Amino acid sequence: MKKRALISVSDKTGVIPFAQGLEKIGFDIISTGGTLKVLQEAGVQAQSVASVTQFDEILGGRVKTLHPYIHAGLLARRDDPTHQNELQVREIAPIDVVAVNLYPFKETIAKPDVTEADAIENIDIGGPTMLRAAAKNFRDVTVVVNPHDYEEVLEQLAKDSKETVAYRKQLAAKVFRHTANYDALIANYFNEITEEQDPNTYTKTYEKVQSLRYGENPHQHAAFYKDPNGKGASIANATQLHGKELSYNNIQDANAALEIVLEFGDAQPTAVAVKHMNPCGVGMGSTISEAFTKAYAADSTSIFGGIVALNREVDVATAKQLKEIFLEIVIAPSFTEEALAILTVKPNIRLLQTPIEMNQSDKEKVVSVVGGLLVQDRDFGEVTAKDVTVATERKPTEQELASLLFAWKVVKHVKSNAIVVANEQQTLGVGAGQMNRVGAAAIALEQAGGKANGAVLASDAFFPMPDTVETAAKAGVKAIIQPGGSKRDQDSIDVCNQYGMAMVFTGMRHFKH
Repeated sequence: MKKRALISVSDKTGVIPFAQGLEKIGFDIISTGGTLKVLQEAGVQAQSVASVTQFDEILGGRVKTLHPYIHAGLLARRDDPTHQNELQVREIAPIDVVAVNLYPFKETIAKPDVTEADAIENIDIGGPTMLRAAAKNFRDVTVVVNPHDYEEVLEQLAKDSKETVAYRKQLAAKVFRHTANYDALIANYFNEITEEQDPNTYTKTYEKVQSLRYGENPHQHAAFYKDPNGKGASIANATQLHGKELSYNNIQDANAALEIVLEFGDAQPTAVAVKHMNPCGVGMGSTISEAFTKAYAADSTSIFGGIVALNREVDVATAKQLKEIFLEIVIAPSFTEEALAILTVKPNIRLLQTPIEMNQSDKEKVVSVVGGLLVQDRDFGEVTAKDVTVATERKPTEQELASLLFAWKVVKHVKSNAIVVANEQQTLGVGAGQMNRVGAAAIALEQAGGKANGAVLASDAFFPMPDTVETAAKAGVKAIIQPGGSKRDQDSIDVCNQYGMAMVFTGMRHFKH
């Protein structure tokens, strides 16, 4: 009996030479709708699915392949006499190859003006059903979902040996990943339009960006995946203009740098330097070059081998500064041609371009734990001058308040326990990830040195004891911003009043673990 192939694809890439190749090695072709028309116009002797099922497409094409003459041909086992007898009695011919790709649901819901009706109409039913049926019967059926596989499939089919079973199994695995991805996109779309919160099953899908050389350490395997419908600023969607491949640690650090610079938007030129996912320097200025100068001066030691994120185009002046330092990555919304010419002299520096625009539609933060996931809202919490409450006898000056709000934006992105010492345009000291808050303050104040005198201090959480405030006061800190809410707030307030310091409460904490 002559072998048959069923081809029905939304993406027509490569489908004509694939069908011609199948004909050449002796296959009859069955097809549907637009694919049938394309093949016939190219001279392929394809017949319609309707001619096989003796049943015309109905419901505007919603029903065309959902028929026993198709699915029995896909699912019948060639080594099962009962199956073969049933096919013979009912005059159903087996289908040996299936090439199907699905309605463009992902592309449809990515459109800014998509309607719910359009999205639903682009949910493929017959395609996934055929794919799953063929993949289930991979011992006898070759199923291909990706046009990139057409050439190799033709080579394998020409061999027609038992060795191809292992290859068909690989194709089947690819199909089940593909349909799972497709279904996950649909499930997430419905979660969004029904505003489902904390569903009983959590289903997300990600697409591979690249295999990584290794993970955090050389003995750990790693790969990088992205949200297929992710929008806005992200490392996953950034364009790499120059440099080596990103590593696992590069991606983590770059993401941290990007999140911090996004905090400042584009209101004023801002530069962020990150090392091991913590900011080592943040600066603002009238130009991006001045902002970087301040970020560099904040900690000229730790920035070595770090990541820099900027919220303005990299110009010649800034590029010359960046070139003089060993940096792993520079992230910016754009680079002038002259700046690129300066920076690309360094072969290993990675230059990433991404819009510096906060996208709050990407609402979830997902963290893996052994055997599970933690899912929470991303921390979009903001505090402005009108949100703070003055807790002390002395109010902060206008300049101090600006400094406090600047420090608050930074401390939000420092690993807890976190302390930041700053002025209105520059971090002066950062204490990150300490087991107690006074230890974090000691590190930040030591780094700030004499510059702490007259500066401000931000704490990501309240002070359970007044010792941190006492340490800050002795270093010359003039104002403090913290969430408040401790049973012993008054103790810290009393110390501030004793030293003539101002302290404001935000009512919001920023633990970052």
